[in-house]
Amino acid sequence: MQLTAYFNQFDKKKLTHITGLGTPFLVMAALGMVILPMPAWLLDLLFSFNIALSLVVLLITVYTLKPLEFGSFPSVILIATILRLALNVASTRVVLLEGHEGTDAAGKVIEAFGSVVIGGNYAVGLVVFLILIIINFVVVTKGAGRIAEVTARFTLDAMPGKQMAIDADLNAGFINADQARERRIEVTSEADFYGSMDGASKFVKGDAIAGILILFINVVGGLIIGMVQHDLSFDSAVEIYTLLTIGDGLVAQIPGLLLSVATAIVVTRQNTAQDMGEQVSSQLGQEKSLYIASGVMFVMGVIPGMPHFVFLLFSAIIAGSAYLGSQRKVNKVIALDKIAKEEQVQIQQKEEEVKELNWDDVNHVDVIGLEIGYRLIPLVDKAQGGELLSRIKGVRKKLSQEFGFLVPAVHIRDNLDLDPNSYQISLMGVTIGSAEIRHDQELAINPGQVFGTLDGVATKDPAFGLDAIWINQNQREQAQTLGYTVVDSATVLATHLSQILTNNAAQLLGHEEVQNLLDMLAKTYPKLVEGFIPETLTLGTVVKVLQSLMNEGVAVRDMRSIVQTLVEYGPKSQDAEVLTAAVRISLRKFIIQDLVGPAVEVPVITLAPELEQMLHQSMQMAGDDGAGIEPGLAERLQKSLTDGAQQQEMSGDTPILLTSGILRTVLAKFIKYTIPSLRVISYQEIPDDKQIKIVSAIGQ
Repeated sequence: MQLTAYFNQFDKKKLTHITGLGTPFLVMAALGMVILPMPAWLLDLLFSFNIALSLVVLLITVYTLKPLEFGSFPSVILIATILRLALNVASTRVVLLEGHEGTDAAGKVIEAFGSVVIGGNYAVGLVVFLILIIINFVVVTKGAGRIAEVTARFTLDAMPGKQMAIDADLNAGFINADQARERRIEVTSEADFYGSMDGASKFVKGDAIAGILILFINVVGGLIIGMVQHDLSFDSAVEIYTLLTIGDGLVAQIPGLLLSVATAIVVTRQNTAQDMGEQVSSQLGQEKSLYIASGVMFVMGVIPGMPHFVFLLFSAIIAGSAYLGSQRKVNKVIALDKIAKEEQVQIQQKEEEVKELNWDDVNHVDVIGLEIGYRLIPLVDKAQGGELLSRIKGVRKKLSQEFGFLVPAVHIRDNLDLDPNSYQISLMGVTIGSAEIRHDQELAINPGQVFGTLDGVATKDPAFGLDAIWINQNQREQAQTLGYTVVDSATVLATHLSQILTNNAAQLLGHEEVQNLLDMLAKTYPKLVEGFIPETLTLGTVVKVLQSLMNEGVAVRDMRSIVQTLVEYGPKSQDAEVLTAAVRISLRKFIIQDLVGPAVEVPVITLAPELEQMLHQSMQMAGDDGAGIEPGLAERLQKSLTDGAQQQEMSGDTPILLTSGILRTVLAKFIKYTIPSLRVISYQEIPDDKQIKIVSAIGQ
């Protein structure tokens, strides 16, 4: 905890130093723009930045509840105005020096505003520009300046009364000395703010006047330079320099108008209490404002004819800044929540010393549990880029679609008793899988044929037991070139979990899940489900049937066919195995399609007639659980079935054993854990449109 707090404090100090360089950099950049010549592409970049800055400032003023929350607004107006005027000087230099080369001499942004925005007609552009100047100068700036002047005067006049009220509250004991000091600072800051706003409104007003003067100076200067120095005709000089000047003026006046509106919004807000700990960097970092500004910049960037790169660039930068800011807030909330939970645990521990026991103190086992060592915690922490939660969610979604019912949630917890890099997976409180992984490395799996070796730690893939090597992330391309399959540690764990859940799907299907399946079926087929439970069968019997299907790898997605069969055979028998066999026959097309797909032939392994007869006799003598098979015969049968299954797998087919309906259940139980890849079906489960292809016969 102390080490984490140290690094967090270090990151905050570093970030503060970086953000503090913004204002000096802008001031120095403005001086450089006034003195040094600038290329057209840099002008495009700076004009786009100017528009983006104005949008962000305007939207912050819209979403700021109290004026003093944006206490640096007068300074922002000053810096933005200086930046815009410096851009005017730089663009004027480029227009007058390079304007004779064409309308794109001063950059794409000026050309776009001079041609796309005003339609290439300098007369229309001149009218539009003058209208913007009138709106900015006469309406917005004049009104905002008057409000700022009156508010500053009233605030200064009210200061003595506010100070006396603070002293009265202090003497009466309503507040202490520290609170009184804070209120005095607040009153002083309020007076300073509105005094600064009165002066800042003069900057905006002067900027509007400068825009008019710069327009006429550029037009007149451009005509003289174009005709005298570059021998342009009067019509050509008027068209080129007027379009460039109007484009330049529009690019500068639109951000000016946005700041004028922002100024008016701030000075017309009602002032209330203010937290003085806000800094300029945090005030410009409201996620909502940044995302909206990013969206506006994106829309402007995709308009045909606009300079796509710079607008989309700043759209991405603003969106990225908003995302990083939100992540920092989320991390802070997580840290505070963790501290609060630790304090709550301590309080609960103290209370439990004297608290009587009740049923809430009984811990129930999780259906699916995942315990991880402390070094694997980054895998589940989204703030550290952990993807395990999303991978597990994807596994649950995939398996739920395959099985036909909702797979229960996975309960994840850390366990300090485990090795730091280890995890273990449990079902119903019983551990059925564990392994050791490295969260900062990747696993290179040998699929069977590779063309070289890798430097790393040799291991086994926990899901399938394949040979694998833990490698560094920079070795990924080398490993893939050599034929290895490379996956990250989160994928390794998620694949292992998926394999375990697939092999134990029947344990996940209980009474609650079956009832939900029946409720969903009743919405579509109400008559089919009506009276099914408990008149025809009990819920427990239906659960056993569905669990038997899942045990044998048959999904329960087709609940309509399953329930129809149970409704038909339920009055005849209540035995779960008999009902399961009947359901399998009704699902035979689904089962065979899952095994061989659309193929017409079904390649199978069969038993010799003599062997089947012998097994029938053994079942009659010892029951149907397979325990009556003579040990030597059982060993030979298992070896033969294993060899046959391997041959089918090598030929690219699913291993299938075809036998009689009487033997199918006992043989399925016999090979379930010894040859899990071998599927056992009966003759009745072969659809009429399929043909049997006997690959081998056991016992001949």
